[in-house]
Amino acid sequence: QVELVESGGGSVHTGDSLRLSCVASRSTYNSYCMGWFRQAPGKEREVVAVIHAGAMVDYYHDSVKGRFTISEDKAKNTLYLQMNSLVVEDTAMYYCAARWAYGGACIGGDAMDYWGNGTLVTISS
Repeated sequence: QVELVESGGGSVHTGDSLRLSCVASRSTYNSYCMGWFRQAPGKEREVVAVIHAGAMVDYYHDSVKGRFTISEDKAKNTLYLQMNSLVVEDTAMYYCAARWAYGGACIGGDAMDYWGNGTLVTISS
């Protein structure tokens, strides 16, 4: 069983920045994909960003392009999400997810095998 632990959430104002971190209990050197997803109250879960093996960034949700950056430090088994120019609509619980088995559609989230418990991001105007 792999554990993913997110941190870095908080309550900030419009225009501020936050950096989320996700530490995996298993080496990420051979992970197939890792990503960030979010779910706002009363809404469906949506993908924020996904990164595939070899740090090939695969996908950003249109609403975060140019503002969010996904990255990873494999030496630390850590995935990051740098979030800049935050807006109220970014308010959500943010989840880290990962898959080690090769293949699968990571962007949809259904292929992800492991999920963290989430970190709450609240943006106020």
